[in-house]
Amino acid sequence: MITIAIIDDEQHCIDRVTAFLEPYGNQIRRLCFYTADEAVKGIDSLCPDIVFLDVQLYDKTGFDVLSAISFTDFCLIFTTAYEQYAIDAFKFSAIDYLLKPIDREDFDKAMRKAIKKVEQAQLNERINVLLGHLSPANIPKKIGIPSREGFSFLDISEIVRCEANVNYTELFTKDGKKHTVSKTLKHFEEILTTYGFFRIHNSHLINLSYVKGYAKSGYVTLIDNLKLEISVRRKDAFIKACNGFLSI
Repeated sequence: MITIAIIDDEQHCIDRVTAFLEPYGNQIRRLCFYTADEAVKGIDSLCPDIVFLDVQLYDKTGFDVLSAISFTDFCLIFTTAYEQYAIDAFKFSAIDYLLKPIDREDFDKAMRKAIKKVEQAQLNERINVLLGHLSPANIPKKIGIPSREGFSFLDISEIVRCEANVNYTELFTKDGKKHTVSKTLKHFEEILTTYGFFRIHNSHLINLSYVKGYAKSGYVTLIDNLKLEISVRRKDAFIKACNGFLSI
């Protein structure tokens, strides 16, 4: 039996999640909480396995709940209508979220992940990373990636390049290590481009801070002396992006 807590101050949102849970039948036990105070007491006393947590709860937030609870051994899924900067924060912190109004397919994907406890480990650390990224004035310094033990957190400034490998991406860091992640290169392009990364080729996303040189023949050299080809159609955009990083 899996215990699921739904924390939301809007009845129609609770009803929607409840309806989506119906196909899971007798394998789940459902708990509902409408306020932050109710949620704190309920989580600490009933110890749910999965928590669907609304970001805004009357005059408090889901983060107030997370700051107050002592029991954190659960799979956390935020339900949110936050604007884009906060969605990016969820991506960086590797905490799952569902954007309201919740889509059935997205819900089932989140449930499958939660039931398998794929994102179980290191919840406290991921919450801290999330909270540190929520302000639009803050520039995220770390990104959470899945590892065999749970999650690893990499300093964005230490990532030299990302290389596509079918539906996986290999992240290479300054210390020479390689991290293989079951995310596409497009996923990392979407969240890292703002932080000085540029996709030079279908297979390569590089950190412009680690560019050592550029040849007009269409090659870039990184600090480890690795030479990578820049696709013809991306060459002009690359030169423009290098403004402030290189003197070309």
